[in-house]
Amino acid sequence: MPGLRLLVKAPSRLPPWFQWILLLITLSVDVICNNPAARQRPRASGRTPPARGCRRQDGSALRRAPTPPSPLRNGGGPSAQAMSKSLKKMVEESREKNQPEVDMCDRGVSNMLDVPGLFTLSHITQLVLSHNKLTTVPANIADLRNIEVLNFFNNQIEELPTQISSLQKLKHLNLGMNRLNTLPRGFGSLPALEVLDLTYNNLNENSLPGNFFYLTTLRALYLSDNDFEILPPDIGKLTKLQILSLRDNDLISLPKEIGELTQLKELHIQGNRLTVLPPELGNLDLTGQKQVFKAENNPWVTPIADQFQLGVSHVFEYIRSETYKYLYGRHMQANPEPPKKNNDKSKKISRKPLAAKNK
Repeated sequence: MPGLRLLVKAPSRLPPWFQWILLLITLSVDVICNNPAARQRPRASGRTPPARGCRRQDGSALRRAPTPPSPLRNGGGPSAQAMSKSLKKMVEESREKNQPEVDMCDRGVSNMLDVPGLFTLSHITQLVLSHNKLTTVPANIADLRNIEVLNFFNNQIEELPTQISSLQKLKHLNLGMNRLNTLPRGFGSLPALEVLDLTYNNLNENSLPGNFFYLTTLRALYLSDNDFEILPPDIGKLTKLQILSLRDNDLISLPKEIGELTQLKELHIQGNRLTVLPPELGNLDLTGQKQVFKAENNPWVTPIADQFQLGVSHVFEYIRSETYKYLYGRHMQANPEPPKKNNDKSKKISRKPLAAKNK
């Protein structure tokens, strides 16, 4: 600051009190200029939400994989043109190197058709588009004929094309945390599907197409945080299921056919409106150390509630008893009024208005 130094060196021209002010300013400027740490701006803090990654091939529970930092986070990201070039480069590299996996997680994609050349990658087996802004999936998805894993977790998808059922090799489909009210006709025609995640949507028993329970290859089905009041009896057709998650719906009963899922290792029914359990549930082995049975936060009738106080093994022993079977039959004949529905869905991310979510 040569100008300031010149003024300070000419005390006769300025009053003494002003000379002192200039001297302090000069010293402050010297400290800042000579200290790199003082010039450094504080970094904006913030955590990127984890991506809900693909299921393990053995059908076990999902683990959330860390999401790489996005250039769009915290503002100041690249332009739409730059992002388009980046995605185009990603597609070209996959084609040139014959890479089977394409990860476009958290790239600000709002339309898959805007990604140059994406649907020409007929060789890829895995496509990750989680944490984006998609509202639809185009019919061109059928062009990815070798795809085995599709991850659309945390978008704003409201509908799916019927063409998705033509993906004959699809094994893992993650549609969690979207805005689906219904599934397309023919959805149950996916012959290889093993893991289906529909968590955090707006689905109910009327949302499922007639052939939904033809998905007999399913090993894990996640329907938590939806609006199911009834689980269709055809659930019993999914005999290969190992994991069934129905947490936080509005279920008032479970069908007896659930007892036909003899390979089930995990059953999550917590946070519903269940008061009793079908005796047929006793056909399942869910009391071992490797099994999981979660049923808290339900308005159980007193006999079952008492057994839960003693432990899960006591619950299963009780529902297998002749006494319980008799009481259950009487209870169902009486056709009791179900507990009141909890209309507070504010916790559901998929319920939030679109405008509010985009703020």
